[in-house]
Amino acid sequence: MKLHEEWIFKAYNDLQSAKILFNSDENLNDTAIYHTQQCAEKSLKAYLSFCNLEIPKTHDLKTLLKKCNEQNDSFLVILEFANYLNPFSAFFRYPGFDALPSDYIVSNAIFYAERIYKFVKNELNITL
Repeated sequence: MKLHEEWIFKAYNDLQSAKILFNSDENLNDTAIYHTQQCAEKSLKAYLSFCNLEIPKTHDLKTLLKKCNEQNDSFLVILEFANYLNPFSAFFRYPGFDALPSDYIVSNAIFYAERIYKFVKNELNITL
């Protein structure tokens, strides 16, 4: 498997993890929402890898999306989704924030993460 395929595979696993955690009988929304951000992050890193670019060691989706957009300006269509998911790399992960996101917030996050994942997968022309 090529490196960009490994990144998109990991993104898929994060998306599936988010869905499983969200649909669990336990209230694991804080962990589920984290995986939505991770799905988006790894999807964008897959595209950067595909372009043979250095992958920044950052969780900031805005930074990653900007780098992707420099290669392909069609990435602007997922800007709103990335902005929504960006805070979830840390928010809800540590004490001091709200303990759990609502089902509504998590379901939106899953929807947006899946949109980003599918968009990038389409740009990579990958069928997994």
